[in-house]
Amino acid sequence: MSDQEEKEEKGFKIQDRRRFSAQGDLKPEFTAPTETATTPPAAGNPPSATESPESAGEQYSSATASAKAESLPEITFASFVIGLSTQALVHLGEIPDPMSGQTRRDLPEAQQLIDLIGILQEKTRGNLDSDEASMLQAILFDLRMKYVELADTPSV
Repeated sequence: MSDQEEKEEKGFKIQDRRRFSAQGDLKPEFTAPTETATTPPAAGNPPSATESPESAGEQYSSATASAKAESLPEITFASFVIGLSTQALVHLGEIPDPMSGQTRRDLPEAQQLIDLIGILQEKTRGNLDSDEASMLQAILFDLRMKYVELADTPSV
C-alpha cells in the first residue's frame, strides 16, 4: 500500500469540545457527577491521583468565581468611580477607615486618588453617557473642594 492510500484510509476524527449546546445548555459530559467533584480542594491538599491538576484547577476556579459572582455587586463605571472617591474620603479623614475603624488624614494619598479620578474624566471624555459624566464632574468638584479646604487648614 502506498503512503497516499494509507493517509486516505486513516482519515481524521472531529471532536466537538464546546461545553455548551447550540441552545446554551451545559452538555451532560461537562456536568459534575457528584457535588464533591465541584467543591474546591481544601487548602494544602493536592488533587487526587485520578484527577489531573488542570481539571482540579478548573473546578476550583469555576467554583470560586461563581461563589464570588453571587456575593459581589455588578461592577459598573459608576461603582468604580464611587469606590475611588470613597477611598479619597477615607484619606481626607471624612469617613473612618473600614479596616481599622479609625479616622486619619493622609493628604498626599487623597491627592493621588483625586488626580486619578481626574485622569479617568479626561481619558473617558466623550465616551460616557450624560449621567456618568455629570456624576464624575460632581464627585471631582466635591473632592477637590474638600482637599483645598483641608490643605489650607493646619493639621491638629
